[in-house]
Amino acid sequence: MTGPAAPPPDAPPPVRSGLLLGVGAYVIWGLLPLYLKLVSHVPALQVLAHRVLWSAAMLAVVVVALKRTRAILALATPRTILMLATSALLIALNWLVYIWAIDHDHVLDASLGYFINPLVNVALGVVVLGERVRRVQGVAIALAAAGVALLALASGGGLWISLVLAFSFSFYGLIRKVAAIDALGGLLIETFLLAPLALGVLLVAYGQGHSGFGQDRATDGLLVLAGAVTAAPLLMFAAAARRMPYAALGLLQYIAPTLQFSLAVFVFGEHLRPADIASFALIWLGLAVYATDGVRTARAVSRR
Repeated sequence: MTGPAAPPPDAPPPVRSGLLLGVGAYVIWGLLPLYLKLVSHVPALQVLAHRVLWSAAMLAVVVVALKRTRAILALATPRTILMLATSALLIALNWLVYIWAIDHDHVLDASLGYFINPLVNVALGVVVLGERVRRVQGVAIALAAAGVALLALASGGGLWISLVLAFSFSFYGLIRKVAAIDALGGLLIETFLLAPLALGVLLVAYGQGHSGFGQDRATDGLLVLAGAVTAAPLLMFAAAARRMPYAALGLLQYIAPTLQFSLAVFVFGEHLRPADIASFALIWLGLAVYATDGVRTARAVSRR
């Protein structure tokens, strides 16, 4: 009896391939405001519905082409379905708030949410997974919390956007990490669970004469493209989350908000108030402390 087949010599190791997938996902998410601005004339709820339905269609084709249907159905236990129903609602909330934020010129607030996100992951690791926080990580969290508090005291009207995005995506990532199903199967089930609601939204809009689809070919093409824009980075992220330590994946999360922040200031012309600058500075400092500690810890482990 022979053992399991060895991977091809040129196959990337899991952590390295996870790194590439994670970077790719966050770059796509970081540039997503450019796409969403092109469909900003379509109501946010309809854009969300199109993201769900076209993603479901694309994923169904992928699953059939890869002959994964039976394997995915075998993993779809009641417990897994319940977990994926929860993660589906979380990612739908995240998408809706994010689309609305871009449409209403709150790209800076959206980027702030994803800057906070890695530190929320640390907090979830402690509270949910029972992980220990090193003293340096505690300092990083305190600095970020101070930045959020400063923005709240300055009456930052978009702070709710930042907090909803940060917490919804952190809990989504946590559930997808522990759910006993692979990236493709999990995303397929999530989108199919959301598909009836999405179809209902579009049918109501069509019946009321407010549908954004069917008005012009350019808009139709962009809405169809929502499937690939949505599914590709989510598949990449879910796969990366299963191949990398969750803390290491958190370090990559700086890519997307940095790109979003740059777009907000240099492309969309959003105004930075003094309170925004101070708040971002505190959060960036916290992230820098957290990242430095993560790199030092990883090096220390590799030397053992």
